[in-house]
Amino acid sequence: MNQYEVMYVIDPALEDSARTELINRFSDLVVKNGGEVDRVDEWGKRRLAYAIQYKTEGYYVLMYIKAPADLPREIERNMQINDNILRYLTVKYEGELPAKREPLKPYVAREAVAVEAAPVEVAPVEAAPAAEVVDDEKPESEAE
Repeated sequence: MNQYEVMYVIDPALEDSARTELINRFSDLVVKNGGEVDRVDEWGKRRLAYAIQYKTEGYYVLMYIKAPADLPREIERNMQINDNILRYLTVKYEGELPAKREPLKPYVAREAVAVEAAPVEVAPVEAAPAAEVVDDEKPESEAE
């Protein structure tokens, strides 16, 4: 059996119970077809790099599986016909299972965040000594 990493982005408008059911459906699909699910990481709602179907956010899920060679095609076929999946990608990898990532802070729009500026201490500026103006060139009539 091969090791695969399956990343998919779910529509963020989907309710929590429906989203959990969708994640479980893909995990069950792997088990029913002779594979095993090593880990499912839910990254949560993230801002997309570009709009997909007029949506700027998506709910990211990363699934690590061990499966026969024909299973990724079946998983992608099911993801393609599901309207709640915005994007998906399956990658074969070798080696140890990577460490679980810590969840990032959820995205908050800039307009919603009130930024308080810390007071800035300004050091007093010492006045530079004034330059003396030397007027060596005086007209001859004024020199005497």
